Amino acid sequence: MSVTDSTTSPTATADKLAVVETLYRYAAGLDLRDRALLASAFAEDAVADFRPAMTKAGFDYPVVEGGESITTALAESLGHLDTTHTVSNPRVSLDGDTAHLDVLLACQHLPRGDHSRHVLMTNRYDVELVRRGDVWLIRRFTVDNVWTEGDVTVLDGV
Repeated sequence: MSVTDSTTSPTATADKLAVVETLYRYAAGLDLRDRALLASAFAEDAVADFRPAMTKAGFDYPVVEGGESITTALAESLGHLDTTHTVSNPRVSLDGDTAHLDVLLACQHLPRGDHSRHVLMTNRYDVELVRRGDVWLIRRFTVDNVWTEGDVTVLDGV
């Protein structure tokens, strides 16, 4: 690979870091219960598909459309939980003002007020992003579960 290869240029490197930063905003928004930070990760026309992961956990979760709707759905479905989301193994490909990100998120969920129970899920996120000005935003993502440990009823508030 040459130094001038577009995938290793300083601009491409900065863009790849900015793409991953979008997932950091998403994860931190969830864990800090910061709706504004969470919303800052989504394009207005974003689409979220949690069905592959949630089906494996025994839940029915619809595709959610619209950045604000996704923010609201996540805030409501995780509102009874304390969470930590850890982003790892990001692989980014760039195509102008669009990007693709394949990334793992280890997601720890504990009932607020009862940390004796938990569910830990490692999920693979398949993410399409778009550049809007100086920031990258999630346009579409699909979440599939790689493995789960613990009590999945924690997710349902049981």
